[in-house]
Amino acid sequence: MSDPRRLLRDARRVVVKVGSSSITGPRGGLDSFRLQALTTVVAKRWLTGAQVVLVSSGAIAAGMPPLGLTRRPKDLATQQAAASAGQGSLLAAYTQAFSLHGLTVGQVLLTADDLHRRSHYVNASRTLERLLELEVVPVVNENDTVATDEIRFGDNDRLAALVSHLVDADALVLLSDVDALYDGPPSRPGSARVPLVRHPEEIADVDISASGSPVGTGGMVTKIAAARTATAEGVPVLLTATEQAAAALAGEDVGTLFLPTGSKSRARRRWLAHASSVAGRLVLDHGAVEAVVHRQTSLLPVGVTRVEGHFRAGDTVDLCDPEGRVVARGLVGYASEELRPLVGRRLDRDRDHLALPRSGRPTPRTVIRRDDLVVL
Repeated sequence: MSDPRRLLRDARRVVVKVGSSSITGPRGGLDSFRLQALTTVVAKRWLTGAQVVLVSSGAIAAGMPPLGLTRRPKDLATQQAAASAGQGSLLAAYTQAFSLHGLTVGQVLLTADDLHRRSHYVNASRTLERLLELEVVPVVNENDTVATDEIRFGDNDRLAALVSHLVDADALVLLSDVDALYDGPPSRPGSARVPLVRHPEEIADVDISASGSPVGTGGMVTKIAAARTATAEGVPVLLTATEQAAAALAGEDVGTLFLPTGSKSRARRRWLAHASSVAGRLVLDHGAVEAVVHRQTSLLPVGVTRVEGHFRAGDTVDLCDPEGRVVARGLVGYASEELRPLVGRRLDRDRDHLALPRSGRPTPRTVIRRDDLVVL
């Protein structure tokens, strides 16, 4: 592509994620000027006929002043209390700011569990889709008031990537106080901006742990991980500073653009590959790996050499090659305790563990059906 930035300029549906530090003050509380500047950029994009989903951090920071806190709390209970006090203020600020442009907002609070469970995932997708149809700006945030370890979920970066899958977005923009990915610590003389990433291997040698600043609870590591999740499903990702949001959406040469590494798959496969919660692992022999990965067949017990973890029928499990590398993921048809005695057995020769169809002929029961499996 001669001008890859067109992917941002021409995108009709965009997910924009903004970090806490971009809309709040250093001692907590919302910065109305910075929040208004952001909503103006998003509103202008909406008014051109495009759709924007806003994934916004900031509930905990917004709740700090009402609770008399001057530093972000470290214990979970106080974080949840601050989120409870601040979530209403955050939504009220967005409601007022977008109303100046004639736009209505709708709040969508999610936890990781909402995305792990298939039924919840589908309902979240339907809700977001309906909001967009009604020309309402969805403002998405983690439900920090009830989350446990999810409250440290990467400063909403991973959530934003999964939301881009939920709404079948054309692009994802990650905004923070970091203007781009650099090939070294930005403070070090000689470090240069990385304008374009075509494949994760291109930045394998970049020390991303020192490439940005400690933004909220996230950082550059979580942003790169989010970019990989989104680009794997055909969604281009732009990482830049919040002050450059307008230039980013206009397709100007700012920040770091991550090009898609894969193509969009069906919604069920997107959920299985990126959002479902893995409950265990199955180690396969080389023949089963060849069959599942390359011939795209279902998995039978004969190809399984080891069962790891405890899971129920219908749970998500990783499929690994003999060296332990994850090659696929799927919804298992057996509970772990039921599967262990069957490892390596050819069930078409063992009528004790077969489902008998009306014909009376034994048929092998699959461990994972092809339709319930995705190659990674």
